[in-house]
Amino acid sequence: MFQLFHLTQNKGNSLQKQLREQIATAILNGNIPLDVPLPSSRKLAQQLGIARNTVVLAYEHLLDDGYLIARERRGYFVNPDILAGQVENPAADQTPQVRLPDWEKRFKVHPSAQRNIVKAQDWQSYDYPFIYGQFDEKIFPSVNWRECCRDAASDAAVSDWAADSMDHDDPRLIEQIRTRLLPRRGVWASQEQILVTVGSQQSLFMLVQLLLDKHSVLGLEEPGYVDVRNIASLHQCQIKPLAIDQQGLIVDDQLNQCDLIYTTPSHQCPTAVTMPIERRYELLRKACEEDFLIIEDDYESETNFDSKPNPALKSLDNSDRVIYIGSLSKTLAPGLRLGYVVASERLIEEARALRRLMIRHPASNNQRAAAFFLERGYHDALVMNIARNYQARWRAMNEALTQHLPDSHDTPTFGGSCYWVRGPEGLDAAALKQRAMADSILIEPGKIHFYQHSSPDNYFRLGFSSISTDRIAPGIRKLAGIIREMVPD
Repeated sequence: MFQLFHLTQNKGNSLQKQLREQIATAILNGNIPLDVPLPSSRKLAQQLGIARNTVVLAYEHLLDDGYLIARERRGYFVNPDILAGQVENPAADQTPQVRLPDWEKRFKVHPSAQRNIVKAQDWQSYDYPFIYGQFDEKIFPSVNWRECCRDAASDAAVSDWAADSMDHDDPRLIEQIRTRLLPRRGVWASQEQILVTVGSQQSLFMLVQLLLDKHSVLGLEEPGYVDVRNIASLHQCQIKPLAIDQQGLIVDDQLNQCDLIYTTPSHQCPTAVTMPIERRYELLRKACEEDFLIIEDDYESETNFDSKPNPALKSLDNSDRVIYIGSLSKTLAPGLRLGYVVASERLIEEARALRRLMIRHPASNNQRAAAFFLERGYHDALVMNIARNYQARWRAMNEALTQHLPDSHDTPTFGGSCYWVRGPEGLDAAALKQRAMADSILIEPGKIHFYQHSSPDNYFRLGFSSISTDRIAPGIRKLAGIIREMVPD
């Protein structure tokens, strides 16, 4: 029986937790006979080379959880009740012959066949991770977040959010979004105009599903955000690439015939340019003239290095045509998956009904923890800390690119956490990515952001949210050396 258990020193799992889980698994798998006592705590501790108290505590937990029963003077045995109701697998020769389904013929859509951004899962092991969208654990206020999660799990809080909320959101989080987050962007909304989502991805998916069909035309910035293009493709609507310049989306006759336009005016994805206020007004006028709606994805608006940022497009809209999407991913943490939609009450009513069919609502405990984090001012302090750190990296990146890859970029004016870089003619950024990885450098080729197949190969994106300031210049210097090797002057 001893060979069933193998413990390792792992900071993520204590020895006691590992032992408890392995014994429970062995019981459920039927590896421990019902009539044979488990080894004594002293004997098992000796065999595994761990403290006896570790085994005692593991046994006591399993006893409390119903996996074990204690028999006086005989020790611990498997509780037969824990195995009650398990289905026995039939013998191999009794298994009927089956005809397996042809899954490829069954699929109506193939999301796995779409072009998607692929990020290295082990990015933290690279010396120069110039990747976008990852957070810096050195900036993340883990102590404050743990406090909020702990308080969200208190008896009073649990009784408040643990019941079935049907399609409702945490009122405390809605109030924080309404009174603390949105006013920073000049947006004022009622509770009925706000819906919490599982990140901006769910917001986009629901909006496309509600507002578009195969007869609809969706206008997307070119280059633009990959995932909204893929979401739209699944719903078979018509996609119209829309040209941009150094002021973002170009407002002219190219917007005609669109039913819905997706735009990133504060921090264009992926070029990082910012739409000036004059063009924002032009876009709103055009929307009224041509009768289209606008999805404004205001991501990274918090990472602003300008003392007087442009107000959100939503704040300038008096015709109820702008649907505003926000998220906590770029400030708090991408893994939290909390976002929100601000729109007309009628649209939010339908989106709420659709969300109920999908997930009912985002996890209530996460909503409450985020509400505490906002209420206590921790998010405001985090935004200031992020802006301070990012601004130093933004400058270091600009200086390094100017020195080592001159004329390759335009400095983002609004802020953000990345640079859009134009490599020399003849450079294949996909090949550069593979070559740079060998030197512990991560970059993101830009071709995937273009919808049209004739797009250039020499663009790439350099993120700086997860790389320390002192590593930026050495990383850019090494990257520039690789580029010169691949494309000699």
